[in-house]
Amino acid sequence: MHAIQDLNGGCRTGIIHHHDVRVQEHHVGTLAGHTQEICGLRWSLDGRHLASGGNDNLVNVWTADAGIGQAEAQPLHTFNEHQAAVKALAWCPWQQNVLATGGGTADRHIRFWNCSLGTSLNAIDTKSQVCAILWSKEYKELISGHGFANNELIIWKYPSMTKVCELTGHKSRVLNLAMSPDGTTVVSAGADETLRLWNCFAVDPTKKKTATGPIHKSDLMKQTIR
Repeated sequence: MHAIQDLNGGCRTGIIHHHDVRVQEHHVGTLAGHTQEICGLRWSLDGRHLASGGNDNLVNVWTADAGIGQAEAQPLHTFNEHQAAVKALAWCPWQQNVLATGGGTADRHIRFWNCSLGTSLNAIDTKSQVCAILWSKEYKELISGHGFANNELIIWKYPSMTKVCELTGHKSRVLNLAMSPDGTTVVSAGADETLRLWNCFAVDPTKKKTATGPIHKSDLMKQTIR
């Protein structure tokens, strides 16, 4: 069952429901791998795995058919290294078995997992609550959105996790991130009731033919919407 045909919902009880939008009797499966509220869900780009993060500090990785026609489905992998709720989940676009996850205020770490082997690859202390993560589609970089204490966005090199730049402007927690279809612009939604658009991964026109890297402009805020 491919993710594009599914609607998946996570409950405060820790249950995840599968809905097949093509049929009238749409509820087709249930996953019960968390003991507290579901904070994040993310399908892998190939539709083969679903990652879930919970308020129980767990990250579960499920196969696409888990919970469908099964009485008690078990996750393929469970990762318990986070020390706070896990809301931020992102699959790497060029290594589809790699999952990045971010922990809340008591954890502050971005952690990387090999979901083929079920092993930890790396962890970095970001010094702030991690609320969202996006991978660049063109460059080996990712961007994270943060809450307490710094309410900022950070662009990182991968896999070294060297900090490229910090994007500041939000007055309170960054709730979510989304990327433009061309992969150049990131929009951040904040608890300060603003949307901010950042030109994060634009190619330098003078270097476009060689594609040596993106332009990072920490002070370039294309538009702020209230």
